Amino acid sequence: MRSHWRLPRGVDELLPPNAWELEVLRRRVIDLFVAWGFDYIDPPLIEYLDSLLIGSGSDLDLQTLKVVDQVSGRQLGVRADMTSQAVRVDAHSRPVVGVQRLCYAGPVVYANPQISYASRIPLKAGAEIFGCDGLTADAEIIQLMLNVVVQAGISKPVLLLGDMGVYRALEAELLAAGDLRPEDREALFQCVQRKSEADIKALLGQSHLSSVVATLPNMLGDQGVFDELKSLLAGASSLALGAIDRLQSLALSLTQGETDVAMRIDVSELSGYGYHNGPVFAVYHPTHGQALAQGGRYDGIGSLFGRGRAATGFDIDLKRLITEAVQSRALVFAPFCEGDEKKSLMRKVAELRNSGLAVRVALNAADALDDQFTAYLTNASGQWQLVELPQ
Repeated sequence: MRSHWRLPRGVDELLPPNAWELEVLRRRVIDLFVAWGFDYIDPPLIEYLDSLLIGSGSDLDLQTLKVVDQVSGRQLGVRADMTSQAVRVDAHSRPVVGVQRLCYAGPVVYANPQISYASRIPLKAGAEIFGCDGLTADAEIIQLMLNVVVQAGISKPVLLLGDMGVYRALEAELLAAGDLRPEDREALFQCVQRKSEADIKALLGQSHLSSVVATLPNMLGDQGVFDELKSLLAGASSLALGAIDRLQSLALSLTQGETDVAMRIDVSELSGYGYHNGPVFAVYHPTHGQALAQGGRYDGIGSLFGRGRAATGFDIDLKRLITEAVQSRALVFAPFCEGDEKKSLMRKVAELRNSGLAVRVALNAADALDDQFTAYLTNASGQWQLVELPQ
């Protein structure tokens, strides 16, 4: 017999108290974005598929759930990423002269979970800066990203910095030298993503440049690794060396700020959806292996919407943060009563609710005080008083 109550694999529902914790965190994060001067947008959950996938790689295509629009007959996509939607807003829906800061928070849907135990419906929050090609924009985005993680109660996060420009410059050299076939570009990208030195060597062969690329996954550490990288890439193109200099400048600017965070450098960091083309970054829990937030620079992607601009941003899955994000909410118990006593009780209940407290009124005499409440109302000589319960 079919179980009608079962949900599809990877599709979760949040129940009390987690649903409320997530909503509180979402509000806090949006308030933080707005306090930093970002404008909030609410793009649609579904769009025409070609708009959602514009400028992205094949991995985003595989993650996008596709349906046919019964009105137009065109193929629609349920968004798996909101960055392309923000790009469309900046390029077409709300084009502005100069710098534009946009933020958002909403659900996305994965056709396949990126991690076997992860939700297929994460709640993504993110921020994007358009119209500034300087490292100051990347630094602001990274600092905001770290603030979101700290807001969620994560202490001592680890910041990972890389630059897609290093890999793209070396890839172009490999193609020009004939060490990489055009049809193997995606395979190489995935090998470097997996940090598989053996697979990289098997794909590229034995040239010096191939050995350099195969060594990249091992070149990670603190800021002292920059000297090793410059030595390794001494014979590489000016584009690759320029990307290293850019990344070093970004790392230096972050250490000069007030951010107290462990920093790791990894130029083989290629996470994301294939549209990044400059600095990339991610924040990790100090003891967990999966990124809490990630982002990077993606200059020029808006040209596919008719307006190419410098752009950088990040997003974060708020569902993954709620276990450490919010303390249990205060909930007040109001007992069942009738007549004039109820009138005075409801006046007190209204007063408490207006002050921001959550109050639950008993519907009958059987409704009793239990351990979900943090306080209760009691009538003392005609005056309703709030009594806090020990936690």
